Formats: sequence, C-alpha cells, structure tokens
Amino acid sequence: MAILPGIDLILLILALSKESDMDDIELSIAIRNGDRAAFETFFNRHYDSLYRFLVSRNMNHDEARDLVQRAFIMIWEKRGSIDETKSLRSYLFTIAYSRMLNHIEYQSKFKEQEVPEEHSTAKSTEESLDHKELLRIVRKIISSMPEKRGMVFELCFMKEFTYKEAADAMDVSPKTIENHMALAFKDLRHGITEIYGKDLLKTFNLLKK
Repeated sequence: MAILPGIDLILLILALSKESDMDDIELSIAIRNGDRAAFETFFNRHYDSLYRFLVSRNMNHDEARDLVQRAFIMIWEKRGSIDETKSLRSYLFTIAYSRMLNHIEYQSKFKEQEVPEEHSTAKSTEESLDHKELLRIVRKIISSMPEKRGMVFELCFMKEFTYKEAADAMDVSPKTIENHMALAFKDLRHGITEIYGKDLLKTFNLLKK
C-alpha cells in the first residue's frame, strides 16, 4: 500500500490545485531551456504565495525568505530535469516544504523546550491525533473514488509518475490522466471541506477569497 505524503503537504497541494497550472507550462519549457526572463516571471508569480505559506507554518520572516530563495535556486540549478507535464509550482512548494521540515528538525535538536514537558506532550499528542484522523479521512476519500480515478491519483500523486508515464502504464492519453487528476483533487477538496469547512485549506493563505 502506498504511503500518503504528510498531511500538510496534501492540504497544500489541494489548495494549489484550485488554480490552473496551464500558464506555467510554457514557462517550465522556457526555464528548462535556460531562459532567465521566464525564470524571473515564474519567480515573481509565486514568490509571495510561497513566502506566505512558510510564514503560516510558523517560520519567521527571515527564515521564510531564506527558504524561498533556496527553493527557487534549486529550481534553476535543476532546470535541466524539469518535466513540463508536472506542475512546476507544486514542485517549488514541495521543495520549500521539505527544506522547512529539515530546518525545523535541525532547530529542535538545539532549542530548549519553552513549555513544561507535560503540556508539550499533551499538545503534541492532540495534534498527532488530529492529523491521524485527517489522514484516515483522506484515505477513505481516495478509496471511495472510481477505480481508474483512484489508480491515477496513486500513480501521479503518491508514486510521482508523470502524466505521460501514467498514461503509458494505463494505455490512455495524458489528457485523460489530467482529467482524472482534476476530478480526484475535486473529490478530496469536497470531502475535506464537507467535514472541516473551508477554513482548513484557507490556513495556507493560498485559496482565493
């Protein structure tokens, strides 16, 4: 059974999926070919939302700015491996999210506890239970999807297949894969907001008001 990504990352990508990535496809191709103007456009388009996301996850302003810069630098340095069939924006946010987790883990090794141990443990346990419940709901939503839609979601989201790779594996067109993914994200957003309300996704400051 595939392991679901972290719940924060699931919610983040659900929020991102509300908007179309079509405008970024041409940018992805241009950036892969070394077009600095295209990279600057991509940078200006997504800097603010990535910065707000990191601040919303309790990064201070300096830490957030540093993580944003590092994520964009990695995109540029790895531009030769960009796949325009996958969302470059989601890849950018995934890089920043992973680096944020590494930063938090590093900091936690040296930072003294600022709250009594029993209070911290209770809070950690409560948050863990909340995340486990949300993951259970996400798994339930995925398992209730039509068979092909669930299979496409597992390949593209959890196993990180490109749309073309998934299309080849399932003997369908990339457009069919794209349509299945759009419907899968719609199912997830609907299922989660039906239970928790829209505020859960809005905490990422990425959804349109």
